[in-house]
Amino acid sequence: MSVSVGEPVTEAARARPAGRGAAKRRDARLARYLAACAAACVIWAVVYAMLSSAAAWLTYDALGLARGSRRSAAVAFFAFEAPKVLMLLVLVVFGVGIVRSFFTPERTRRVLAGRRESAGNVLAALLGIVTPFCSCSAVPLFIGFVTAGVPLGVTFSFLVSAPMVNEVALVLLFGLFGWKVAALYAGTGVLIAVTAGWTIGRLHLERHVEEWVFAVPAGGGGLEDDRLAWADRIEAGWRAMTDIVGRVWPYVLAGIAVGAGIHGYVPEQFMASIMGKGAWWSVPAAVLIGIPMYSNAAGIIPVVQALLEKGAALGTVLAFMMAVIGLSLPEAIILRRVLKPTLIAVFVGVVGAGILVVGYVFNVLF
Repeated sequence: MSVSVGEPVTEAARARPAGRGAAKRRDARLARYLAACAAACVIWAVVYAMLSSAAAWLTYDALGLARGSRRSAAVAFFAFEAPKVLMLLVLVVFGVGIVRSFFTPERTRRVLAGRRESAGNVLAALLGIVTPFCSCSAVPLFIGFVTAGVPLGVTFSFLVSAPMVNEVALVLLFGLFGWKVAALYAGTGVLIAVTAGWTIGRLHLERHVEEWVFAVPAGGGGLEDDRLAWADRIEAGWRAMTDIVGRVWPYVLAGIAVGAGIHGYVPEQFMASIMGKGAWWSVPAAVLIGIPMYSNAAGIIPVVQALLEKGAALGTVLAFMMAVIGLSLPEAIILRRVLKPTLIAVFVGVVGAGILVVGYVFNVLF
């Protein structure tokens, strides 16, 4: 009797030191990560504060370009904006990677499953801001949502919001233009997503989804991140930063190069004449130009900055940006695998109409 009682006690006694040792190692790893993050933030702040003077030195001293020339204006713009946007992108994506460790697509699908429309449209649009999404994931997300019982309109609210009102766009807009422009963009983007999803839901277009989608069995399981340690979440932020920045930096530099060309060589009068408030056709033209383009928020925002500096109207520029990000042709092509052409046309038409309204309203108010 004494033996049978003593054995479990001995095992528990052995487990306690091992558990304490694991906790100490976890705490030590977290302390190292926090110290590294603190040092990196200090270095980031020092370098960021030196960007303006470094760009001026490179343009006028190292390269010997004359002040006031078109070439020097373009080079100075690129020399300052390229490191600034990339540094903002690194900081933002790292933080967002930590936040996203709480919001997996599987969890988002379960939250939205069974939600009624209206409330579900709003929730889906808000979740789209913080949930990982890219054009390549549009099809599996769509299939997962539909097979989980998420209404079609709610699914579209998510599909519109996720690429259009992403957190990278918001933080870069905040850093470049201030909180008012960022808040207006977020509010109007969410409104478009909610309205588009609600409208598509009211039209009852389920018959225009490819039949095989409904035959896919509902997925289950999925990785849960509720019990992740903070050290693991910091690692998730690092992985997100290296992965996303590693993939988008060519688009960022290309966008900044285009913006530098606009900044240095395009006359203000010309840009104001084609994208200013006075041209009624500028908003639909901006949407039509933006749809076939392929870019992401990080790559298109430097172009937006240059257009605004040259006298383009805010509403027209935001309509152009929303069309590029929210109505990209590659995403429509990918969605063709699960949607019939009629539903794709309705999706593009409803979202495009919302973007046109936003463009005209912003041009009137600002």
